Amino acid sequence: MTGRSTVVMQVQNLRVKALETGDTILNGVSFELKAGEIFALVGESGSGKSVTSLAAMRLLPAALGITGGEVRVAGLDLLELPEADMQTVRGERVAMIFQNAMSALNPVQTVGEQVAETLRLHTSLRGGALRQRVMQLFAEVGIQSPDERYGFYPHQLSGGQQQRVMIAMALACEPDILIADEPTTALDVTIQQQVLALIRGLTRSRQLAVLLITHDMGVVRNTADEVAVMYRGEIIERAPVDAFFRNPKEAYSRRLIEALPDLTNFHSAFEGEALLQLDDVKVHFPIRKGILQRVSDYVRAVDGVSLSIGRGETYALVGESGSGKSTLGRAILNLDRVSTGKITFQGVPIQSLNRRALLPYRKKIQVIFQNPFSSMNPRLTVREIIREGVDSLMGLPVAEREQRISALLERVQLGAEFSQRYPHELSGGQLQRVAIARALAVEPELIICDEPTSALDVSIRAEVLELLQELQSEFGVSYLFITHDLSIVPGLAHRVGVMQSGRLVEQGTTEEILTRPQHPYTRALLASVPRVDAAWSADSTRE
Repeated sequence: MTGRSTVVMQVQNLRVKALETGDTILNGVSFELKAGEIFALVGESGSGKSVTSLAAMRLLPAALGITGGEVRVAGLDLLELPEADMQTVRGERVAMIFQNAMSALNPVQTVGEQVAETLRLHTSLRGGALRQRVMQLFAEVGIQSPDERYGFYPHQLSGGQQQRVMIAMALACEPDILIADEPTTALDVTIQQQVLALIRGLTRSRQLAVLLITHDMGVVRNTADEVAVMYRGEIIERAPVDAFFRNPKEAYSRRLIEALPDLTNFHSAFEGEALLQLDDVKVHFPIRKGILQRVSDYVRAVDGVSLSIGRGETYALVGESGSGKSTLGRAILNLDRVSTGKITFQGVPIQSLNRRALLPYRKKIQVIFQNPFSSMNPRLTVREIIREGVDSLMGLPVAEREQRISALLERVQLGAEFSQRYPHELSGGQLQRVAIARALAVEPELIICDEPTSALDVSIRAEVLELLQELQSEFGVSYLFITHDLSIVPGLAHRVGVMQSGRLVEQGTTEEILTRPQHPYTRALLASVPRVDAAWSADSTRE
């Protein structure tokens, strides 16, 4: 690829400290970005990846300060420029894509106008030429029907479409450098693959220099040209991507790679009595229109699903966002009303039970949500959060209750010092351990795990999955594990069901589904999983 040797950004000995405490956040970070190449900066949360990108863009929060180093672009040291000049650099020379597109977009402004606003600030385009340029950008990043989508608000777009809008906005002024901060973390694997392919293609066609920040080694292997590993504010290893994966030098680098799931290690087929049985379950939500709000149609979120989960079994329900997985979980919990069909737990149809009759089953069926922070009361301590369920469903004496909570915290590898902390004082992995302890506190027989690891670093994810399996062996609990990521399924689940558009299109043992998939949708999901051992696609992105 021509232009690979052209260095367009140099970061030299960059240092950042916390102004209040004096703690070192970045300690002498140095690297180069080259035209037409993707440079991946990898590491776990807290390693300093995002701080590096924010420091380079002069966007650090007030609590942090740059104490040394240089960031050079086109002969200019960005750290020495007046802020007025930096506003020109941002967008025209260096652009950024953030992790959560929905939070980065203005919810009360159409996506077309948001991209147009960037062009108004940095170019002389106006009127019809401005709108035409926005639609050209939408078409370039693969947004279908750009004229129609111009007038959409962010909430009307899927996560992948939102991220494409962010990429269009970043590319609007034709920058030389693109910083992508975890651009695919919360996306389905198929959408992730599309977004990464788009970034690779744009890198080639526009000769962009891309800084890709991620914690996922599978993404790095399939996307980047060069990789640098960050640990506690320092780059501890740097190499071309092929050489890096052939022979990583540092133990920490090897740990990140080894934390990726083994796609060849399968659970044996499960044999045992059925604990939960679903027969032709449908959950339809009415669409109301007109002044009288008459029902004109239905959203068929779950459309005739039948499955069973055995006692002590893990059943993985996989599919993309919007396929109906979480709605099915909510129906089992009786949080969404079943339109037709039967849900049987221990031989008892539970979907039609009244509140009083359902109360014993609240204890037997628990849930772990995707975002543990949003599912916890921020004003309660960890001990109080776990105690809530015990108080309402168990009725234990005070001494026994406190002993149970302490034992559970110890079992999920959180010491006594965590019991008096509040949710905001814990990391994502620690919060998820609290959520697991809370679910286990009432001695459930089935736990619905709704995307419990999707936002976690790969190493923390591996620890949480290992903990769930240990607890299953210890307590005999069953799991309905809802996920969009097939890569975590092999060592976790006994059986797999694949959902698409509200229907269960395929189910079977984990080995059958992952090695001999029958449905085209299942094959597409499997093909989208980023793998460290997979060869890079044989296209011009590597040339």
